Amino acid sequence: MKQIPFLRHSSGKQLLFLAALLCVALPLRAQYPLLEQKIKEVTQGKQATVGVAVKIPGKEAITVNNEIEYPTMSVFKFHLALAVTDHLERNNLSPQTTVHIQKSDLMHDTYSPLRDKYPEADITLTLQELLYYTVSLSDNNTCDILFRYIGGTEKVDSYIRSLGIEKFSIAATEEEMHAYFPNQFLNWTAPSAAAELMELFLSGNLFTPPYQELLYTLLTETQTGLNKLKAGLPEDVILGHKTGSGMRTPEGVKVADNDLGFVVLPDGRSYCIGVFVKESGEDDETNAAMIAEISRIVYETLQGE
Repeated sequence: MKQIPFLRHSSGKQLLFLAALLCVALPLRAQYPLLEQKIKEVTQGKQATVGVAVKIPGKEAITVNNEIEYPTMSVFKFHLALAVTDHLERNNLSPQTTVHIQKSDLMHDTYSPLRDKYPEADITLTLQELLYYTVSLSDNNTCDILFRYIGGTEKVDSYIRSLGIEKFSIAATEEEMHAYFPNQFLNWTAPSAAAELMELFLSGNLFTPPYQELLYTLLTETQTGLNKLKAGLPEDVILGHKTGSGMRTPEGVKVADNDLGFVVLPDGRSYCIGVFVKESGEDDETNAAMIAEISRIVYETLQGE
């Protein structure tokens, strides 16, 4: 958050400064009393459960429907990327470290830009390239390759818990989720837990600059879900995010449609936001439009401070 300069000379300015400090100290909900209600209005009448968390660094989050477990879908690739980055730094490994990929490493019936580009595999990619495919492109095959590289879902879950994050679970790979429909619910989060994790990353305290900058860039280069959080923001605003989208039941109910990210305001302040849509009877366009509208409302409210 942008620091407020100390004003010494004018008593009037001192009062304004003290008032600004009091404002900073207030809980986020007290500063923006209408924000929660505006978010709820977006979801009224919709056939879906929508959970939201908005987090300004150092402040208590504003949340809506936070007590529910929301399937993360590909949002958990952010958790995975954090664990992979930690593994690299702890073991003094360069992002240019290579991994050989065989055809047997690639599932066929899944979303995978890598498989589409290299259908026969037998290629060698750097970990940086695997992270790019996993985070920026949301490739399911490279996701599972990275899971195997660091030791499985347990390693990721354990690492995130070591950061003090609770109310989440990482327990299934993409292959396991595709193999059995209910497994989509094994990876879940409370919206506040996801926003707190993004805030931890954004603080810059998890990794040294080269590793931090790599993941920061990958998040801001995300190419999926451009009709979600990004659609609610001005084009020139910095957004780093990870989206997620689930399958539908035979009855047409979608397991999840999600977006988790950070936004940098024009004045340098930032906030983290997670919007999780669970068990939606709406179509994909409506789910995305809800996320985009919530993103717009939050941006305009915080930008107007």
